[in-house]
Amino acid sequence: MPAARRCFAPLAYLPGGWARDVVITVDARGCFSGVDAGGTDDGAERIEGVVLPGMVNAHSHAFQRAMVGLSQVAGDEADNFWSWRTLMYALALRLSPAQIEAIATWVYIEMLRGGYTHVCEFHYLHNDPAGQPYTDPAELSRAILRAAKRVGIGITLLPVLYMAGGFGGHPPRTEQRRFLSTPERLLDVVRSLRADHADDPLVAFGIAPHSLRAVPPAALRYVAAGLRGIDPRAPVHIHIAEQTGEIEACLAWSGRRPVQWLLEHEDVDARWNLVHATHMTTDETLNAASSGATVVLCPTTEADLGDGVFAFPEYTHAQGSYAIGSDSQVCRDWQSELRMLEYSQRLQLRERNVAAAPGGSTGDALFGAALAGGARASGLPLGRIAAGARADWVVVREDKLAFAGRPPERYLDSLIFDHHAADFTDIVIAGHSRRGSLEGDAYRAARSAFAQTLRDAADNP
Repeated sequence: MPAARRCFAPLAYLPGGWARDVVITVDARGCFSGVDAGGTDDGAERIEGVVLPGMVNAHSHAFQRAMVGLSQVAGDEADNFWSWRTLMYALALRLSPAQIEAIATWVYIEMLRGGYTHVCEFHYLHNDPAGQPYTDPAELSRAILRAAKRVGIGITLLPVLYMAGGFGGHPPRTEQRRFLSTPERLLDVVRSLRADHADDPLVAFGIAPHSLRAVPPAALRYVAAGLRGIDPRAPVHIHIAEQTGEIEACLAWSGRRPVQWLLEHEDVDARWNLVHATHMTTDETLNAASSGATVVLCPTTEADLGDGVFAFPEYTHAQGSYAIGSDSQVCRDWQSELRMLEYSQRLQLRERNVAAAPGGSTGDALFGAALAGGARASGLPLGRIAAGARADWVVVREDKLAFAGRPPERYLDSLIFDHHAADFTDIVIAGHSRRGSLEGDAYRAARSAFAQTLRDAADNP
């Protein structure tokens, strides 16, 4: 644990907006114990730059980093999510535990570079390549946790429940064999890992029923209730309504659309996180917003997969909570996710500054909402520079060209809509700087893992 720190930030983004001359105190647990604007730097460690809260990456599949760039070749028929999924399955079957850890280590370093200080890892590789459970059912979960620990990024690990190959309990496909588990086994994994990391402020746990098509109703109820018994505040994440084919299959099975079915059959509240929720009716959108759940949007992945465009204005006008995630890792920084979110709305609606209230800053609106939603998705006090929250922040160089001649009220607009890297000069998590001394070794290990999976693909097409 870091020793207590006292820092002075000439300019910082606090819950009420921009503030000058901020004295920040961090306790020995790595949490903010005091945040006071209008102070002096008397004896404090001076932060050279503009201070922002750390962002939560609310949806990540770390292993998919190894396939970025491999799915951009057109097939004989129209490519879509389902053809992309075939390639993803092939990758998942080739990765060893060591390769999974190496890839996760590198992508978490990239997330730090992109300003993320915490990741919600939607982790669904559980078995060996033959589909057999490891002696320790948590072996691959532990590999992910080691990667996060080595890098220093915070993590909410979400072991995924995957049982079926389609709505109504269809048998799983052969290529899904590494994902399969049972509610009892997943809950045991969560209990075991929580006990091992009980005193670690950087680690939290939830659970992720993969989707309505992969988890039968009785199992969904069982695992949600089981998690509530372990920790009533732990988050539940679920893929839902990402694809129109999924909507049609759900209607054929139940007579209900996926979000409609979930809201009618489960006690959806602020613990729940609806990943994508791309295709909702107006009633579903309004009911999802009023449920207290957070919709986790992954704009660059949703664009890459051709998913569609989320009903953003309807949802946000209803005060719906949302977060952002990197999902398939085609992008690993929050500025690009927020920019894609806004630009996709502009293209759909043929309007500008969709996220902003009249007279308000689009960047500020996007950033503030994603901070709050990401904290809810993580199950931890994150996303704000305020007493009681974990002491996560990032620093942007004060002389950044995008800031020149602009007041602080325009800084987030410049960071998000100036298409250049933010060049964070420091990343602080739980009060400790995470600038990367491991990058060389981690890069070489990830490169080796990438290359080996391609050699395996060539040897075993």
